[in-house]
Amino acid sequence: MAASFPETAISTERLLLRPLEVGDAPALAELMADELVHAWTDFPQPFTEDLAVRWATALAPAHRAEGHGIRFTVTEHLTQRVVGLVELRHTDWRLRATEICYVTAAWARGEGYAGEAVLGVAQWLFEDRGFQRLEMRTAAGNTAAQQVAQKVGCISEGVLRSAWIVRESEPRTDAPLTDEPRTAATGESRSDLILWSLLPEDMEEIPPLPDPRAGRYVLRD
Repeated sequence: MAASFPETAISTERLLLRPLEVGDAPALAELMADELVHAWTDFPQPFTEDLAVRWATALAPAHRAEGHGIRFTVTEHLTQRVVGLVELRHTDWRLRATEICYVTAAWARGEGYAGEAVLGVAQWLFEDRGFQRLEMRTAAGNTAAQQVAQKVGCISEGVLRSAWIVRESEPRTDAPLTDEPRTAATGESRSDLILWSLLPEDMEEIPPLPDPRAGRYVLRD
């Protein structure tokens, strides 16, 4: 059986990162329809409510069980509104390394939620799961994501030249739903990627989250 993450929820000062639920579908579909999410990420488009339900019921559980990573819905403690989505992917269990990507709802940007979610996941990975490396890749033009990487203490390791496609057109609506990225054939441009990394020792300069150990719990192995 492949190594995999336990089904886990992570609590930070303002946020709860938990497994995807069917009831998240409308909020996730709205989140993924945002122009910036479409442009800068490779999450599948169009991301409909039907696809969100499939993610919650089948695709996200399989992603975790097969050892690829884990997906979290991010919600506010105070309002229970869906703030965003965080995904760990390309997990290397021998190296104890994985890549993080995230999206934040348009209404929640500028509140520091992305950095808080990334730090919560990083602390869980390093302290609870024994991971030694967390990677993030940001498109050269995505300055907001680069600022998040810097704020959480990531170190820039260099540029991956022409390693990304920025989607500038409307998402396709004529293809069946899959878990694979799909874009229209036109309106795309190539972009460099900036590679960032965060190691356990990089966290020494970052203030810890309140009661970090008490804020994480395993739902099911």
